[in-house]
Amino acid sequence: MIYFAKWKVVLVLVVCAVGLVYAAPNLLDRRVVAEWQETLPGWLPTKQVNFGLDLQGGSHLLLRVDFESVITERLESLIDGLRTELRSADIGYTGLGVDGDSAVFTSRDPADAARVEAIIDSIAEDVEATVDPVSGAVAVRYTEAAVQQLRDNAVIQSIEIIRIRIDELGTTEPTIQRQGLERILVQVPGVDDPERVKRLIGETARLTFHLLDERTPVTEALAGRVPPGSELMESWERTEEDAPVNYFVVRKSVRVSGENLVDAQATISENRPVVSFRFDSAGGRRFGNTTRDNVGNRLAIVLDGRVISAPRIETPILGGSGIIRGGFTVQTANDLALLLRAGALPADITVLEERSVGPSLGADSVAAGKVASLIGLLLVAGFMVAAYGLFGAMAVCALLFNLALILAVLSGIGATLTLPGIAGIVLTVGMAVDANVLIFERIREEIRHGRSPISAIDAGYSRALTTIIDSNLTTLIAATLLFAMGSGPIKGFAITLGIGILSSMFTAIMVTRLMVVTWLRRTRPTAIPI
Repeated sequence: MIYFAKWKVVLVLVVCAVGLVYAAPNLLDRRVVAEWQETLPGWLPTKQVNFGLDLQGGSHLLLRVDFESVITERLESLIDGLRTELRSADIGYTGLGVDGDSAVFTSRDPADAARVEAIIDSIAEDVEATVDPVSGAVAVRYTEAAVQQLRDNAVIQSIEIIRIRIDELGTTEPTIQRQGLERILVQVPGVDDPERVKRLIGETARLTFHLLDERTPVTEALAGRVPPGSELMESWERTEEDAPVNYFVVRKSVRVSGENLVDAQATISENRPVVSFRFDSAGGRRFGNTTRDNVGNRLAIVLDGRVISAPRIETPILGGSGIIRGGFTVQTANDLALLLRAGALPADITVLEERSVGPSLGADSVAAGKVASLIGLLLVAGFMVAAYGLFGAMAVCALLFNLALILAVLSGIGATLTLPGIAGIVLTVGMAVDANVLIFERIREEIRHGRSPISAIDAGYSRALTTIIDSNLTTLIAATLLFAMGSGPIKGFAITLGIGILSSMFTAIMVTRLMVVTWLRRTRPTAIPI
């Protein structure tokens, strides 16, 4: 164990040097490092450890996916199919509509029960139907497996769209993860405007294009006289009291859907912020046909059930692109373009819990973590030097390399440091010298048995190695399980603990041993100062 091949010496020195270089940016002010990143070559290490929500402040949101609306939409689509098939089969019915989690209707002739079941089976495979052969009452609902699949898809799709929207804000390492069946946890560190985040997340961003029903006056629609096939919509612009500026009577038929949108950008037109959009080939074709066939009519641009604008079609728009004008500010135009690019949420989002962490509280946590780490380091260093003298000083030196390696790895992988992560680093400081204590105590025992310095050191390292591996391996297993089964702060603690264990084993077995062996070869002592 006291023999060191040259390649091992080079390996240890290179690893320690790389660790110091990559950890160094964390000792500098973040604003200075940000300036360096713009001027220095990309291959130079300029990454710093990212601070989590509890260290730099930000927004914490617990969201719920309104899954019931997804089921309702599916049932309404199913009803449209049933209506068409029942009429084609000349089957009379009454009361066709949605009731809770079922599509219900009553067949005029109960004898048509078998035909009704055959129609239901032909239009949907993942539903179960209950048909009363006496009254003719029919209830159609999705199976449990289908409901579970729809719920999972809605939550997973919502998470991905929320992640796209948050990423475009330019935030660092947001936490977006599922909690339970229908809940999503969102933590966005370093956000100055939590309300803006909530708005961006909460918007479903369903963009559709409709024709206005210009034959029906808005006054009649407000009085409740809305013709079939049309509906009354509010304007997207609001007053200071959050009331709509205007109302529109819009035809329900969707001419072009936002699903065909491929790009949306905020821009300036006539010195006013607007949003330009572009469709794919299919959407561009439908948009072109709509504008060509309806020159002179007004086209309503609808976002989440509100009319953004309703311009009159003056000429056919055949290029598959256009501009949305709606009294935007620069920020609202950017936000709308961001929402449209990210895509529509599959369901409405409800904010169940909202917390904001101020940057001053995060700064206090960072300062407290630094003090705790420094006190722990000083106490451990004092104990090691007092207990083991020169060998203890070597262990302390290796401990500094250990901390540098931890910071270097955290910076390199882009990990987010939280308060539990700081706790993991502080714990690692104490655990890092544990291997050295085992080795040094073993060396003392070998000396008491009359071994020479070289033999005692060789036996101390070789015989303590198994114990060191066993003790650190069990802790590493615990850290792995915490990471695999935990979430949020628990994962942060597990990451720093796991990295600390691996780096402490390297510094204890390799770095400290290299120092001891180098000292042993140069001094060739007759007694060991331990």
